[in-house]
Amino acid sequence: MKMNVLKSALALTVIFTLVAFTSAVEKKKINVEASTIQWVGEKLTGSHEGTINLKEGFFLMENNELVGGEFIADMTTIDVTDLEGDSRDKLMGHLRSDDFFGVENHQSAKFVITTVAKKGDVYGISGDLTIKGETNPIAFDLKMNGNTATTNITIDRTKYNVRYGSGSFFDNLGDKTIYDEFDLAINLKF
Repeated sequence: MKMNVLKSALALTVIFTLVAFTSAVEKKKINVEASTIQWVGEKLTGSHEGTINLKEGFFLMENNELVGGEFIADMTTIDVTDLEGDSRDKLMGHLRSDDFFGVENHQSAKFVITTVAKKGDVYGISGDLTIKGETNPIAFDLKMNGNTATTNITIDRTKYNVRYGSGSFFDNLGDKTIYDEFDLAINLKF
């Protein structure tokens, strides 16, 4: 009898200890209508800029600290904001074509956070980015302030089989050379 009482007391102690030290992970859904992704791509003779809409996303939080997340961008919404009329339509069509992001077959891009490290008032983020069916690791800093998260990311498009106009893959492009890296300015609301 004493042994059963002792075993029960020990089991309850273990359960209460696990409950006390186990915190719940909270999923914070991103408000996609209030969030923005702005892109800038440069070429030898200038640059272009535009936007891409976020389709869905969430952060995983534990004890009010970032521990993970996943985000999907709607590549069919690639827009050009620095041109108008036929020039704008032509560039948007080209960006959506197989020369660039091939949105007919690759309608979304995905980023999954794999590791998070708090560095003062920012988080060091590592994760896997998938564009055009190609997945590669990327790392960047993310600043969180209240219900807003912001970051600037530079992506090497050639790692995602987006090589059109790349001086790294084609010779004699002259002033038609498009730089391999493009920049994203991301502002997420949750």
